[in-house]
Amino acid sequence: MPRSVNHVASRNRRKKIMSLTRGNFGGRANVWTVAKNTWEKGLQYAYRDRRNKKRNFRALWIQRINAAARLEGLSYSQLMGALKKAGIVINRKVLADLAVNQPKAFQAIVEQAKKSVG
Repeated sequence: MPRSVNHVASRNRRKKIMSLTRGNFGGRANVWTVAKNTWEKGLQYAYRDRRNKKRNFRALWIQRINAAARLEGLSYSQLMGALKKAGIVINRKVLADLAVNQPKAFQAIVEQAKKSVG
């Protein structure tokens, strides 16, 4: 009796991965073992970078807030300390968006923070 290997399922599994590596250069798209390694490594990068993306955006928001705060005569840390003392609870994402898109609103928040500090 011949050995049953269920070639339909294994071929479909390979085809799926080969289609996911389309667009890669050379053997990374054409050779099964290389394509499989490429695909697995891509999943690792995707997992890692979903976490790194959060760090990168927080750093961007802090840079934007710092730049806008310095136009108002404060450093980033002074501004954040003043906001905390004033009891103004606003996250960095929204604060950075205000600094870029609504400078008057950002200026008003800074003035409130300055008043409460003294």
